[in-house]
Amino acid sequence: MLSSQWSSFSRVSSPFPLQQAQLNKALNLNSTHCCFTNSSMEDSTSQAHQSPFQFLTKKTYQPPHWASHLSPIPSHIFSLGHFPTPIHKWNLPNLPKDTEVWLKRDDLSGMQLSGNKVRKLEFLLADAVAQGADCIVTIGGIQSNHCRATAVAAKYLNLDCYLILRTSKLLVDKDPGLTGNLLVERLVGAHIDLVSKEEYAKVGSEALAKILKEKLLNEGRKPYVIPVGGSNSLGTWGYIEAIREIEQQVQYSSIVRKFDDIVVACGSGGTVAGLSIASRLSGVKAKINAFCVCDDPDYFYEYVQGLLDGINAGVSSRDIASIKTAKGLGYAMSTADELKFVKQVAETTGVILDPVYSGKAAYGMMKDMDENPRKWEGRKILFIHTGGLLGLYDKADEIGSLMGKWRRMDINESVPRQDGIGKMF
Repeated sequence: MLSSQWSSFSRVSSPFPLQQAQLNKALNLNSTHCCFTNSSMEDSTSQAHQSPFQFLTKKTYQPPHWASHLSPIPSHIFSLGHFPTPIHKWNLPNLPKDTEVWLKRDDLSGMQLSGNKVRKLEFLLADAVAQGADCIVTIGGIQSNHCRATAVAAKYLNLDCYLILRTSKLLVDKDPGLTGNLLVERLVGAHIDLVSKEEYAKVGSEALAKILKEKLLNEGRKPYVIPVGGSNSLGTWGYIEAIREIEQQVQYSSIVRKFDDIVVACGSGGTVAGLSIASRLSGVKAKINAFCVCDDPDYFYEYVQGLLDGINAGVSSRDIASIKTAKGLGYAMSTADELKFVKQVAETTGVILDPVYSGKAAYGMMKDMDENPRKWEGRKILFIHTGGLLGLYDKADEIGSLMGKWRRMDINESVPRQDGIGKMF
């Protein structure tokens, strides 16, 4: 039974990918008015992902030429995502004068694996397989997108997955349920160990993962540990590779020749580290504006610095990225205004933001634009949608009051019967 796949940590004892053509059609990406993809990219690691027979294969990794001096360079990469992800214009209302916002749809990197975590996992799981691992251990919040993506990707590669999930002390001894990311994790058979927020803060994520790793080793397993968010120096290469993808998309676009800014949510630091160093080294040269959804900017400047030092980047994080706070009430906690913003963006533009990461980052960006319009005037901005749609299910009760536009249909009794296709009874 499903309930046998989870435990309180202290008591633990024991592909049909969407095709790019479909996405292009759905998003009207063939229209030169507002959208573009890279239809004729140069030969690269990203391009190989376009072949349907390359999915879930491991191949030798060749870094972009401008990143070849970084060290260590990953030896291999698994094809786990559906890349390149499209870019299209995002018609947000009330932008500063002559400001354009474009959207990089990393939420479309794969149905079960969607989001920025997939890019990191392509490198991390290649390393796990190379080391002979038979299971993966990782850690995150109770609705962690990273943990869900890791659970699915591990199963793709015939690896067991052990998740340490942080929850409230009132719920740590109860079945975690099947809402949002948890449903997917448990469907693919992930083993879930629950810890309270207090235990997480006291012991720390690294120590918790080490405890579970040692237990698995004692059972004869070969675990590979992935840190929170997949954010270590190896995972950083995921968004170095993303910048290569963006560079090539812009190169072959007749619509946008250059982005002035890249805006992204920051939750564990790896995405920001990869984007910032790669933007600096490549021809992209966009300013990286990160909005952190937990902790504070100083923490992330320091953490990103450690990731950059791990690949011998030789630069200061404060020189290549701007990090501001957008955490509001706290990680995974939403204000009424933030949820209202997510609803308004969905209703206005058709783009659904998650409430934990991209929703808060976009809210922070629009707030900054409102308070400092001259700072953004005339700039072309690329906002990276990092996924996390399943997290919205955990907010259904909070966001429910914002929903409307429903009614009981009024049907006059005199209307004559006329069947369509299928009677449905």
